[in-house]
Amino acid sequence: MRTGAELIHSDRERLWHPYANPYRHDPLYAVLAAEGCRLVLDDGRRRHEVVDAMASWWSAIHGYRHPVLDAAVAEQAGRFSHVMFGGLTHAPAVRMAERLLDLAPGMSRVFPVDSGSVAMEVALKIVRQAEAGRPRPRTRFAALHGGYHGDTWGAMSVCDPSGGMHALYAGQVQHHVFLPRPPAFAAPAEEVDRWAERAGALVHAHRDELAGIVVEPILQGAGGMWAWAPAALRQMRRWADEYELLLVADEIATGFGRTGRLWACDWADVRPDVLAVGKALTGGYLTQAAVLTTERVTRALAAGPAGVLMHGPTFMANPLASAVSAASLGLIAEGGWQRDVPRIEGVLAAELADLRGRPGVADVRVLGATAAVELTAPADLRVATEAAVAHGVWLRPFGRLIYAMPPYLADDDELRTIAAGMRAAVDAVAVRRVA
Repeated sequence: MRTGAELIHSDRERLWHPYANPYRHDPLYAVLAAEGCRLVLDDGRRRHEVVDAMASWWSAIHGYRHPVLDAAVAEQAGRFSHVMFGGLTHAPAVRMAERLLDLAPGMSRVFPVDSGSVAMEVALKIVRQAEAGRPRPRTRFAALHGGYHGDTWGAMSVCDPSGGMHALYAGQVQHHVFLPRPPAFAAPAEEVDRWAERAGALVHAHRDELAGIVVEPILQGAGGMWAWAPAALRQMRRWADEYELLLVADEIATGFGRTGRLWACDWADVRPDVLAVGKALTGGYLTQAAVLTTERVTRALAAGPAGVLMHGPTFMANPLASAVSAASLGLIAEGGWQRDVPRIEGVLAAELADLRGRPGVADVRVLGATAAVELTAPADLRVATEAAVAHGVWLRPFGRLIYAMPPYLADDDELRTIAAGMRAAVDAVAVRRVA
């Protein structure tokens, strides 16, 4: 087996990493083992055992090497690993769809896809196809400033056009209508009313162009870890109904309990017309996502000019991914997250409270199993990462955010370790800034 140093050296000569310059050596660690909430890392000089505060970009909600998920993958691999989904079906896909629809009242169909970004591409296509039967089809979407919906072309078009990660492409993707970011989660009603007046005027002005409204309900993820008022989501549902728009809920990051409710939409008692899920669908084991539609939307597409949904990924409903998704959904249905997520929120909120008001800290936000410390200036990735690892925590800061979205099974000691790592990262960035 090659050493961590050998892996890192070969990686740096051959691989691209997300949002990283291949010639600038950002921190890089070889993963030697993963179990529960812990990773064993090698930086090329020494090993580090760390608590994973990221749940592998929010997907590994059950932790690593979960016996139920391991068994699901092994059992299916012993039967067959892949078959095409055109004209064929199989037990893992059927089980996955049954369990997913059991957890999503009001939805009637599941379209499995390969990733969250592709799920959003399909969601946008569904809305456009549902419009195809109208005399004058509408082609634009209303989305939120601060939103993030993926890295592919259509998904980028509904991401924040100015402050988001894809501002570079703002002049090249389709131009949509961007509503102001809703007020904070606990904002008073009058603040939501003022927001609704401004946002509603935009929706009304573009009512003849808009086909749908696209949102990350209640919690914007990569756009800033911003938790926003449920009353604003209820208002968007009303606009969708009033102007005959489809409401698309991107629950790729927020679904399956992450915010403290099974679906973030549940905070507002809202049901979307199109629901995109991913990340935790497989418990982080394999890449799979899905788009769910109501019966009304399903029938609109079936009756449209094409008569079919014009999309068909090669690895759609991959049996290995579907098997582990079904197993993950079974664990979610058992409801343990209903104990764990509030517990995580309580521990992280208490442990991070002393950062509020500190120099260099703009805000501290905790909702469900998500905690974010927003700084007044961008964090130095190397400094923050190395400080966290030195305190036994794996974090991946971005922009002005040092945040955590841990696996749900993290115990209280591990959560306190995560909070200590976040504080260490904040302190290290602040010291570097002063120096």
